[in-house]
Amino acid sequence: MIHAYSNASGVLAQVEWQPGAALGDDLVWLDLVNPDSAEEVAVEAALGIDIPVREQLAEIEASSRLYVEGRAAFMTATLIVRADQDKPEMGPVTFILAGNRLVTLRYCEPKAFELFVNRGRRDADQCPASGEAALVGLLEAIVDRLADHLERVGGIVTATSMDVFRHDYARGRDFYALLARIGSEGDFTSNVRESLVTLARIVAFVPAVSEQAASKERKAPHVRALQSHLKTLQRDIGSLTDHASFLSNKISFLLDATLGMITIEQNNIIKVLSVGAGVFVPPTLIASIYGMNFADMPELHWWWGYPMALGVMVLSAALPFAYFRYKGWV
Repeated sequence: MIHAYSNASGVLAQVEWQPGAALGDDLVWLDLVNPDSAEEVAVEAALGIDIPVREQLAEIEASSRLYVEGRAAFMTATLIVRADQDKPEMGPVTFILAGNRLVTLRYCEPKAFELFVNRGRRDADQCPASGEAALVGLLEAIVDRLADHLERVGGIVTATSMDVFRHDYARGRDFYALLARIGSEGDFTSNVRESLVTLARIVAFVPAVSEQAASKERKAPHVRALQSHLKTLQRDIGSLTDHASFLSNKISFLLDATLGMITIEQNNIIKVLSVGAGVFVPPTLIASIYGMNFADMPELHWWWGYPMALGVMVLSAALPFAYFRYKGWV
């Protein structure tokens, strides 16, 4: 599916573009969502570019994600998809700057794309004037979305920390649920950090491409403005990356603390069992001795023998229990 966007009306508007038709001067963005081979061929013919196949998007080396081919620059980032659901996924998205137009190639539905389109439709100031402006606007929407994700993770981590270290400690807490929550947020934070790293590489790559194009077209003022805008975006990405690293460290600390709480809970159970064994071992020993029924055991023939044995067993159990209470073990 191909979504074409124009800025002819002063705001970002979706227009009809039939494969094989000429591209208007006001067409700034072509969004390819799960395109078939015919749609890819049509865009390649219209722009004179070679769109990468889906398998190439998953490659992690920089030479496959950031490169210039002819007059087009290809940049691939890894974005979070369905982050508001229980099982978010990661999906590669390729940004292609071809002349004065932006082409995006994706097989997923990042929420930031929808937010960017809605913003451009409502506000004329947010409407991109060129493909480069559309790229910067998309990157800003993606970074804003990742910032919201980190804020949500920060709130969950704070609530989890209060749950782990709460003073009204009660046995029987669901440590499995705590571990599952910590592990889930740890994975999500790692995904956010991975996405930020790929975006940082793109933001550092775009000025070099724009400067190279400007040296040929003599548009240095436009390049300086773009570089200034991208520097701000680069600082935002850097601060978010640092915050993601901080959250990752805090999540690791909470994981260690939760495992420590589980160990304490297990030790308390073992302590209770050990105290119980220490209390009941002496009575068991006495009962086993008098249960041997040897003929030369005078207590077997005493009228007070049975009450005496019961009393000794009770006393042998009470003395260790009183000692354990004195030491504070129970």
